[in-house]
Amino acid sequence: MTAADWLRSPFPEPVDLPPEEVEGPKRFFNRELSWLAFNRRVLEVAEDPRVPLLERVRFLAISDTNLDEFFSVRVAGLRKLVKRGSAKRSIDGRTPLEQLRLVDVQARALMERQQKLWKALRAELRDAGIVVVRPKHLSDEDRQRLREQFFEEIFPVLSPLAIDPAHPFPFIPNGGLVMALRLERRGEKKKMAALVPIPRRLPRFVALDDAGAGVRRFLRLERVLALFVEEMFPGHTASGRCMFRVLRDSDLEIEEEAEDLVRQFEVALKRRRRGEVVRLQISEDAPRKLRRLIMEELLAAPDTVVDVDGMIGLADVSELVDPSRTDLLWPAFSPRVPERVLDYDGDMFAAIRKKDMLLHHPYETFDMVVQFIRQAAADPDVVAIKQTLYRTSRDSPIVDALCEAAESGKSVTAVVELKARFDEAANIRQSRRLERAGAHVVYGFLDYKTHAKMSLVVRQEGEHLRTYTHFGTGNYHPITAKVYTDLSLLSADPALGRDSARVFNFVTGYARPVGLERVAVAPIDLRERVLELIEAEIEHVRAGRPGVVWAKMNALVDRRIIEALYRASRAGVEISLVVRGICSLRPGIRGLSERIRVKSIIGRFLEHSRILCVGNGHALPHRKARVFVSSADWMDRNFERRVETMVECDNPTVKAQILDQIMAANLADEANSWLLDPFGEYRRPPPDPDRAPFDAHAFFMRYPSLSGRGSAGADDVPRIAGAARGVGADVSGRKEAG
Repeated sequence: MTAADWLRSPFPEPVDLPPEEVEGPKRFFNRELSWLAFNRRVLEVAEDPRVPLLERVRFLAISDTNLDEFFSVRVAGLRKLVKRGSAKRSIDGRTPLEQLRLVDVQARALMERQQKLWKALRAELRDAGIVVVRPKHLSDEDRQRLREQFFEEIFPVLSPLAIDPAHPFPFIPNGGLVMALRLERRGEKKKMAALVPIPRRLPRFVALDDAGAGVRRFLRLERVLALFVEEMFPGHTASGRCMFRVLRDSDLEIEEEAEDLVRQFEVALKRRRRGEVVRLQISEDAPRKLRRLIMEELLAAPDTVVDVDGMIGLADVSELVDPSRTDLLWPAFSPRVPERVLDYDGDMFAAIRKKDMLLHHPYETFDMVVQFIRQAAADPDVVAIKQTLYRTSRDSPIVDALCEAAESGKSVTAVVELKARFDEAANIRQSRRLERAGAHVVYGFLDYKTHAKMSLVVRQEGEHLRTYTHFGTGNYHPITAKVYTDLSLLSADPALGRDSARVFNFVTGYARPVGLERVAVAPIDLRERVLELIEAEIEHVRAGRPGVVWAKMNALVDRRIIEALYRASRAGVEISLVVRGICSLRPGIRGLSERIRVKSIIGRFLEHSRILCVGNGHALPHRKARVFVSSADWMDRNFERRVETMVECDNPTVKAQILDQIMAANLADEANSWLLDPFGEYRRPPPDPDRAPFDAHAFFMRYPSLSGRGSAGADDVPRIAGAARGVGADVSGRKEAG
């Protein structure tokens, strides 16, 4: 047993802190610094030698992509506040300027750590036969083949640009990567600057001929370009060069009284490309005059400039992840089809009519959700389909099915969220496809994002209409569903059908839902419902009964929720939180949060599901507990500025699946867990030398879920905890499962 196994280890001993840290703003962690701590954990996975090599390369790329988005949105927001002279303090009492300075120090340290890791990974890749070479290692034969490749595949898509009075400095879009040059004309002393913007369609790593014996070689694109400067600028030689990359403010601002929301977003997307520079990465050895020119032309403030000793744009290292090198990747995994669906020969309606079914993605295939919509589109007895779309793939099978349904005469309503950050353009394209097919397309609210994940299908069955519903914690995106852990609740329960119809009516017709039975909705009552559930656990403790909260989410920032959890801890409620990313709550402080513990799980899959379980007067897990799944994290924006849902799960098998499999496995996980201490540090407990650590991801890959088990029965499905409380038998073979 390690400290990360919360099913078997006690709450840690609380620490004593001075009153000002228990009562003032310091009782909260800063949101931005907590996010940076999350990205450090992502980087730690990339540094972990126990993780397959190419997966470590992938995690390095993810950490760089994450950091880009953080600068483009969060840092950009802080800079705006500073520019406006705002003194508004964060939850932990810091001004925007104070936060910006702290973020800058920690982000720069993180970027240095990324470069150090990339150098180490390059050496390991070389030993594994994936070699990133330097020009000095090229043979004459290599150079000749590169010349042919340059003129055939690279040069035609380049736009080399001289910079002089007749050729002004061009606009560099958000994310733009550029080679900058100081050029001299042969035989003359005249010098000029030039730029070679690198098109995104070009690979960052140019493949060379294999060196034999399973060795693959690559040369970075900028090094290829450096070999052929004279071909791009005939008669000139380069006396100096550097690389630079621009990140711009990516927040969208929309007119409050926008008559045509789609057109407003199209204009805003163009503005995003031209946002203010929030980070300029530039080669550490950039020539001084070239560096000054770039900063002046981009209007880049000195505090936005980051000197890089290494590769700029580390997200591109993902190109080196070769799917054929299975020896350097996670073992192959194929998502399961629930046995219950197979029992009914793939008929989703028949399987759902049998009883509620909870799919745990990616362990159970997201294709079941796609099949649900496709079957509804093709079924002549289906009369109506309603669907929310927050993030979808470019070639979305969900959108294809909705178009097919609309074209066949069914009533189809699609709620398309145009404000899904960085997916706005894709959603505009999808909305136009749907409109052309005859669907009713609704863009929801101007002030709120529609973040709820819902499907509603109305089917004629005999003389009556039956409503089938899907509530999800994640997006209708078949690509991300392969790596995000999410939940899909499929039900023919009439109460959920009525609630779903009321929520859709709220989004499409602004009719505030009345009489909701099993669903709470933001921005109406979701926060209040969560607060009521926490307060109820406090009352149970006061009455001498157990008070327990288990919750899982991606972020915990909302002040009112955190204050309620602090009150519950002081009252004696035991609170175990699995928070993947940002957490502003300080756990383990005597007199404040001594009965609260927080862990973050980061591993093969991206934890994304949101779950709340309360004991309801019993220790968890218990069949009388109350169990909820939600689309919402516990953040101000989710409670106040988004349409979200939280659904109570009543079906006993679904409840047992969440309590005794999903949440129990997360609480018991040791292999992928970081524990948050009272001072904001995340630590991985040392492993037990006598056994393999329990790995929740490995457990879910191996064992089927309870609610999808079908006619085979659930007797052979291991459960992590709780036989004594009436919800199942303890899992055996923990070492093997891990």
